[in-house]
Amino acid sequence: MHGRRVGIIGASSTRFGERYDASLIELAWEAFREAVREANVEPRDIGFTVVSNFGSWSSELLPAVSVSEALGLSAGSLRVEAACSSGSAAVKIAHDVISSGQAEVVLALGVEKMKESPNPSVMELIGRAGNYFWEFENFGLTFPGYYALYATAYMNRYGAREEDLCEVAVKNHHYGSMNERAQFRNRITVEKCMSSQYVAWPLKLYDCSPITDGAAAVILASEDFIRAHGGEATWIRGIGAATGTSNLSRRADFLGLEASRRAASEAYARAGMDPGRAVHSLDVAEVHDCFTIAEVMAYEDLGFAERGRGVELAREHQTYKGGLIPVNLDGGLKAKGHPIAATGESMIAELHHQLLGRVGGERQADIRNGAALAHNVGGTGHYAYVTILSLGREGE
Repeated sequence: MHGRRVGIIGASSTRFGERYDASLIELAWEAFREAVREANVEPRDIGFTVVSNFGSWSSELLPAVSVSEALGLSAGSLRVEAACSSGSAAVKIAHDVISSGQAEVVLALGVEKMKESPNPSVMELIGRAGNYFWEFENFGLTFPGYYALYATAYMNRYGAREEDLCEVAVKNHHYGSMNERAQFRNRITVEKCMSSQYVAWPLKLYDCSPITDGAAAVILASEDFIRAHGGEATWIRGIGAATGTSNLSRRADFLGLEASRRAASEAYARAGMDPGRAVHSLDVAEVHDCFTIAEVMAYEDLGFAERGRGVELAREHQTYKGGLIPVNLDGGLKAKGHPIAATGESMIAELHHQLLGRVGGERQADIRNGAALAHNVGGTGHYAYVTILSLGREGE
């Protein structure tokens, strides 16, 4: 990548779920405390703070200010919003601030208190994040409805079945059951998924990610700082970003997310990876499984499978450990939880710890290539971010 090299020196996620025990500020503190401990830095070392927060459901309207005050951070700050990909957008801004030489250490912190509002209100607010006038106001589309359109189109074109989508939920609950910070730690079967209540046909309860409170923090630093400071780091090899249409009627099809494909292409190019071989260069991936169909489409949009064959990875369990590529070993959005603007930082925190071998146990991926990928989508491809991490710096 151009500019200075940037690494990650500390990262953390809180326990996700219904966090009535903690305020937004307290959640931010939980994530920050562990991240600075791992990074072995002091608040005075942090030269800029980026807070990702969608936040229309919570009480704090200026979270970048209130979080900075509570954490003892007096350098510059801003709030960033890119819907469900806000966390990855925050990491990109933090990266760019360091890469351009404006700061040596930057904090990207995502936090959400979605449970501060009733579920129907949260569903409405998320639904309005699509295309408000044409889709929400006139047709009442909410996000289960949006992704049901993608699921029905994909099933009709490629012969996928509801049972195939449930395989994604079964896998992510399997790994979520081993993650002490996941919202759902129960294992499920395809039969249990199939018998759950329909939310928007063909998507059922177990095809959908939950409403979640939580926070995650990532501390990034320049290569100069890391060399002087010591300690282990992972490195940002490439970030790709793209924006899709607001109105879904302007999209060519409902079989994948064009913004994801463009973001992946940019990230692979910046990381110096062959897109056709990327799946063989990565050890583990976090992909955006807000709904099970989203994970299947991500397999194809990221080049893990050819068009129409992503469903085969789910059927053949190729995204478990030991398969073609392990995906969402933390339980994903589906089981770990999806605190909208903290999800991106949580994905990158998980991959940082996976690469350093700090996850351990049955969730620990086998690290052979020293590379990992995070795919984070806002809306239905309104935003897309792909971030590639590695153990080695560019060229190593």
